[in-house]
Amino acid sequence: MCGIVGYIGHQDCGEILLNGLRRLEYRGYDSAGIAINTPEGLRVSRAEGKLTNLERAYLAEPFNGSQGLGHTRWATHGGPTEINAHPHQAGRVVLAHNGIIENYSELKEELAKAGREFLSATDTEVAAHLIDHQFELGATDLHDAVRRALGRMEGSYALVVMDTQDPDCLVVARFASPMVLGKGQGESFAASDVPAVLEHTREFVFLEDGDTAVLRADSMQVFDDAGNEVERTSRHINWDPISAEKQGYKHFMLKEIFEQPARIVDTLRGRVNVESGDVDLAEVDIDAEWLAGARKLVFVACGTSYYAAMVGKYLIERVAKIPVEVDLASEFRYRYPVIDEHTLCVAISQSGETADTLAAMRLAREHGAKAMAICNVIESTIARESDGVLYTHAGPEIGVASTKAFTTQLAAVSMLAVWLGRRRETIDADTGRVLLEELRGVPTAMEEMLVDHAIYEGIAHQFANAHSFLFLGRGVVYPIALEGALKLKEISYIHAEGYASGEMKHGPIALIDEEMPVVVVAPKNIVYEKTLSNVQEVLARDGRVISIVTEGDTHMPEISDVVIEMPDVGEFVQPMVASVAVQLLAYHIADFKGTDVDQPRNLAKSVTVE
Repeated sequence: MCGIVGYIGHQDCGEILLNGLRRLEYRGYDSAGIAINTPEGLRVSRAEGKLTNLERAYLAEPFNGSQGLGHTRWATHGGPTEINAHPHQAGRVVLAHNGIIENYSELKEELAKAGREFLSATDTEVAAHLIDHQFELGATDLHDAVRRALGRMEGSYALVVMDTQDPDCLVVARFASPMVLGKGQGESFAASDVPAVLEHTREFVFLEDGDTAVLRADSMQVFDDAGNEVERTSRHINWDPISAEKQGYKHFMLKEIFEQPARIVDTLRGRVNVESGDVDLAEVDIDAEWLAGARKLVFVACGTSYYAAMVGKYLIERVAKIPVEVDLASEFRYRYPVIDEHTLCVAISQSGETADTLAAMRLAREHGAKAMAICNVIESTIARESDGVLYTHAGPEIGVASTKAFTTQLAAVSMLAVWLGRRRETIDADTGRVLLEELRGVPTAMEEMLVDHAIYEGIAHQFANAHSFLFLGRGVVYPIALEGALKLKEISYIHAEGYASGEMKHGPIALIDEEMPVVVVAPKNIVYEKTLSNVQEVLARDGRVISIVTEGDTHMPEISDVVIEMPDVGEFVQPMVASVAVQLLAYHIADFKGTDVDQPRNLAKSVTVE
């Protein structure tokens, strides 16, 4: 959530900051602002709503300088108003902040008694006053003031701070909220995520929890939480900035749906060996002997990643014969989980910075578990803190509602199932070859799904005015019903509920009538006949059935109002292929309704607060 861009160098930075914020719009926000130390003094422009409002305000009265901050805010403390928008100023200190200062109330009361006056309802303004107050208490420079203030703050933060009396530096700090530094030629950058400044530099330093940094135009110093200067490895990032453009598609989400076959290929490349029936996960440094003796695997994840984990449970228990639990990371931390040194904890996070997932993984490690990560961002916190990482290769995903990041996660858990099965000797090479051949055929099957959109456009015309949808699935595609419901409500704002088909009679059946569209994910698999019976129950209540079926199916179409066909693929990979159908269904309904498909209201791409 939220986005930060900081700059110090030799260029006028107004457009640099605004362009950086545009690159971070995917993170979700409801207000925005920039602050620049100009030759005439500090200038600030802030606005509610979309970034276009800030751009309009800035262009009406432009200002410039070579030191500045930009921020997009997703409201936590205080509503999404201009007065609550960042950056915030207190005395000589100006800052932008991601995260939550948990003890802000106590700090605010203390600072008010010291004569400080507050204009906003935010915890961030408290942080600004706390840092500025340190100069009154003897801080020698901005870095000293920031470090003193951090010693008083509890919670999570990514901070970029500037001093109106020192135009030559920015101070950056990070704890439990992502922050990267970019090295340019005679200029330095700070940002919440790499895409913000990728057009200016490819050299990045990823800060660790507790780090602070002093950025100058021609230098960069990093300090650990004890205040010792340290070297953090610089990473060269090869992402193409053009990949963040729409390339002729109406929305980023549609572009990213079409990218899925190629991204699945990228995720499988160099890992899947069909000839040997095995998977090579060189990035996962966990001993095969330990894996053979592991007693339990626990997935921790949030949102769409949670549904990927649910698919992983079906596949891993089937192939590797190890008990699998799937936990919402936000609940895992508070349920007194039974975990020990024989547990493998797998954290799934698109960004690798999801606060709840990171905390859950840390808790599992405290209990002795091995930790593994599945994520899309190199050098993210979850990746760095795990014992091994399986990177997906989705590339930058701009649309807030995940598509290619989700299906590459499904590819990852599929590979993980085979990898574990071979190391635990629950499958042989022949079985591995069959499963990996199915996996290798997924991109072609997805491409077939992407050829004709007429069926989805017809569904949109017919059902876009429905007040509620019910999605049903059974077995390995049950999580895809959940994901389909999530996608529809995320981007179309239509209420939708996902349910296991066999559980429909235990409640949701009361909702079904002629006004209720029911989407049934029903490819040919071991529970197909059961699902067919469940659809009969829908028909008996006059429900409208939209079925997603294996091509050539003659039974389900007879009892469906609309039929979406998917290629005849093995049960092992049906979730990936069926995902394309529910994504396109949600996309076309949202597009027909005219909602903001790429940036749906109230949502954020990377959830870095609890």
